Amino acid sequence: MPELPEVETVKETLKKLVVNKQINNVNIYYDKIIEFPTCDDFKKNLIGETIVDIKRRGKWLMFELKNYFLLSHLRMEGKYLFREIGSEVTKHEHISFILDDCELRYKDTRKFGRMYLFKKDEAFNNKPLNELGKEPFDETLDVTYLKTKYAKKRLPIKTVLLDQSIIVGIGNIYDDEVLFLSQINPLTQANMLTNEQLQKIIDNTKSVLTKAINLGGTTIRSYESSEGVHGRFQNELLIHGRSGQCIICGSEIVKIKVGGRGTYYCPSCQK
Repeated sequence: MPELPEVETVKETLKKLVVNKQINNVNIYYDKIIEFPTCDDFKKNLIGETIVDIKRRGKWLMFELKNYFLLSHLRMEGKYLFREIGSEVTKHEHISFILDDCELRYKDTRKFGRMYLFKKDEAFNNKPLNELGKEPFDETLDVTYLKTKYAKKRLPIKTVLLDQSIIVGIGNIYDDEVLFLSQINPLTQANMLTNEQLQKIIDNTKSVLTKAINLGGTTIRSYESSEGVHGRFQNELLIHGRSGQCIICGSEIVKIKVGGRGTYYCPSCQK
């Protein structure tokens, strides 16, 4: 699943190509992608709108229009592609936005992606945005905040770090990387973490995500950003997806399931 660095990469790529372009028409080929409003209203309200900017909140792309925010979550395999206007619509291309000089198409093999369209003054007061926690780079993300949020969390920290209502943007890949660098065992109960460990999580979350953003994210399986933009952070992964010896201590890397998610850690570095 695309995580924060991948979504950030898609955002920056699309901004260069679609900002200031008008949406002249919308074609919907799979209506379950549209969560809100109805497909008819979605299409009607978008026609004639101009893309002013593209922002990101957590793993959500936010297309800022003159009067609306179009929210788009890529989920497992969603991606945006550029096609000539009127060219053949291929399999798994579910939404097409007809712009001034091209079609921006949303392709999703698994059909898990979702879109919302809200008036600008309503977007942050409704799901999904009003359920999101702090951004990893928010200055108010501190030990006190995490201590409060984790106080009653008896789940493994591996699972809790994936909770988007606390910190947004961390997915399975970066979760493993952050815990490895923080020398925290993924099975440790969140409410048992010390202040020092919480600060390590905050610091390493910022450093890992910053590096991943600078390298364009991580290309795992079929993920691509926009049109042929591939991340390089997969070459920098220290623990996730690796087998053999730990690069720090030489112990054998262990893979287990935590909350149904494949989890990699070093039993020596992360006791």
